[in-house]
Amino acid sequence: MLKLFTKINNTHFVHNYREMWPYIRPYWGRALAAVLLTIPVGAMDAVIAWALKPYMDVMMIEKSANTLWIPLLIVLFSAIQGIFTFTASYMNSWVGNRIAGDVKIKLFEKLMKFDAFYFDSTTSGNVMMRFNKDVDAACSGLLSNLKQFTTRFFSSVSLVIVLFYNSWQLALIAVIVLAGALYPLTRVRSRIKDINQKTVFTNAEVVTHYNEAFGGHKVIASYNLYDYENQNFDNTLKRVFKLGMKMIQRTGMLSPLMHFMVSLGIALVIWYGSYLIISKQITAGNFVSFVAALILLYNPIKSIGNSFNNVQIAFMAMERVFELLHMTPKIFDKDNAKEISEIKDVIEYKDVSFEYVEGKPVLQHINLRIHKGETVALVGNSGGGKTTLVNLLPRFYDVKEGAVLIDGEDIRNYSLHSLRDKISVVFQDNFLFDGTIRENIMLGNMSASEDDLQRAVECAYVTEFLKDLPKGLDTPIGERGVLLSGGQKQRVAIARAFIKNAPIVILDEATSALDNQSEAVVQKAIDNLMKDRTVIVIAHRLSTVRHADKIVVVNYGKIVEMGSHTELIGNRDSIYTALYQAQLK
Repeated sequence: MLKLFTKINNTHFVHNYREMWPYIRPYWGRALAAVLLTIPVGAMDAVIAWALKPYMDVMMIEKSANTLWIPLLIVLFSAIQGIFTFTASYMNSWVGNRIAGDVKIKLFEKLMKFDAFYFDSTTSGNVMMRFNKDVDAACSGLLSNLKQFTTRFFSSVSLVIVLFYNSWQLALIAVIVLAGALYPLTRVRSRIKDINQKTVFTNAEVVTHYNEAFGGHKVIASYNLYDYENQNFDNTLKRVFKLGMKMIQRTGMLSPLMHFMVSLGIALVIWYGSYLIISKQITAGNFVSFVAALILLYNPIKSIGNSFNNVQIAFMAMERVFELLHMTPKIFDKDNAKEISEIKDVIEYKDVSFEYVEGKPVLQHINLRIHKGETVALVGNSGGGKTTLVNLLPRFYDVKEGAVLIDGEDIRNYSLHSLRDKISVVFQDNFLFDGTIRENIMLGNMSASEDDLQRAVECAYVTEFLKDLPKGLDTPIGERGVLLSGGQKQRVAIARAFIKNAPIVILDEATSALDNQSEAVVQKAIDNLMKDRTVIVIAHRLSTVRHADKIVVVNYGKIVEMGSHTELIGNRDSIYTALYQAQLK
């Protein structure tokens, strides 16, 4: 039986717990105590079963009252067993929750370092399931599975000893039947692994639906998408239902099969035990004690199919957690990466090519030099690669071919922290965090002084709307800044860039989503931000970049024109001239 149990668990049990050891180590004392408490919890089952032999032989057969202490002993042992069980469960929960917290912190740190490719190819639901739910499933099952294993192990060993003590013949029958009942468990993992994986990803889709309903409620309402969203959600739930039914189909017969095998074992023991009693090879006390031990040994087996499914699901969740922990972001620091202290001369894109999908180039052989203090505007057709071009500078992505250089040094040789510390980015749709205006601005430089904050607020024209807010800078703005208008959010983002005071500024269509009045104010804030800095502007409205030192026209992943506004507009056949005149009309 022990060999079979080892076969069932050995492959993944030992490996998983070895992987988890660094997270268990800080709490190993409590974890060990919780495990040690399971030894008497398991062993006391055997004491209770063993006590029935003298009670039956002396009290029931010899009619003696000398064994009245045995029922009291059983009650006492049961009470102690209950106390130990509660204590072990409490300590397991404490340790499990602390471990889960530590793993979640580690995974969150990993999530923060993942590159843009990861977020491009996953969903919010998948992140919730893999970084949160899987950790709960793995860590809640970590010590509870170990507790269950050790409790059942010591209980089984002690009960088997009682079986052999009472009758080695009946014990052989019991152990053989037990091995037969446990054998189907060896196939559980292979039968449920693919379904479990599909279930995780389908449940992630359910979470994504909720997130989209929350974040996109205005779009859903304005386009009357209620039926569409409800139908999509219903389809996803149907897939979850089908996967759940497949899981039942593949594992549902385990418990009934084990129940039948256990009943068969008990029937054989009663049949053969009756013969042994009649032939006086064992006493009635032996038989009662044996049957009690057998029932205590067999009862958990009847439902172990479902429990074992849960154990395997917890192990699979654990393995998915380890998979995330072992993942290496595509964007990372080289060994002995250099620190960039300042931008001395020039930023250069040298024969740069890039693609998101293999074989579908987005940028092709880009060559561009941006001198310190210059303002360079990127214009051109939508989807032509402008945003991708600027995303390569802070290494949101790495080039496929060529290199991006700062002062002649490949930016991949610099540490990510020092590189990004020199760059401020103002996006078209800036993300604001749940909190106050002050907190969101200070994220640009957590050590900035109050004077720095006030200067950033004034230069970004945030003061213009602060006077209408009762709490001023300490006004909560809600999740994603929902309590602010588009223009107000942009000005908070510009103030955040101001307070960072980075020498390079990237403006990714920072005013394209605003109305004319908001754009005028935000543009003034941007003009202040651009002073004495190297600026790369992606512009939809060409009127906002007329005074740029250099205008670069990017079409279909290639630089097709370059020059000042005057130079480009002087060529009536240029693409820039056509774009400019189209906007004027």
